[in-house]
Amino acid sequence: MIDGVAIKPLRVVPDERGFLMEMMRSDDEVYEKFGQAYVTTTYPGVVKGWHLHRVQDDNVVCVRGMIKLGLYDDREGSATRGEVTEIFLGEQKPILVHIPHGVYHGWKCISEYQAYIVNMPTELYDYQNPDEHRIPFDSPDVPYDWDIKMG
Repeated sequence: MIDGVAIKPLRVVPDERGFLMEMMRSDDEVYEKFGQAYVTTTYPGVVKGWHLHRVQDDNVVCVRGMIKLGLYDDREGSATRGEVTEIFLGEQKPILVHIPHGVYHGWKCISEYQAYIVNMPTELYDYQNPDEHRIPFDSPDVPYDWDIKMG
């Protein structure tokens, strides 16, 4: 696992009315501080990546559908520099993934319907100076292939 990345299993509490699932609490081990919360969607087969943040950490939960989250550590001085991690999350695997700043990340919707992802980053989005540094999803700088792995 890439240094600083953490996975928090999420508990789903169902009853006859529906279910409840806490995603983040201020007493969680991965909680640092609250910047904002937002939801984004990804259509089936679409890849959103790669990008990293220099300041903010992300806390990602897929609440509908399934995604394949790719992580790549290109941080100078990191014990896991050059490491790639792949994590599946969503309805069949309810987890929160904490992504530290400096780690490239992106995801692919692998469900047959649109995936809904909630992010609770540690910083507010700065419209004038966004903390987003992007490279193409198929960049040769990241040793990762988004294709399905059969077998």
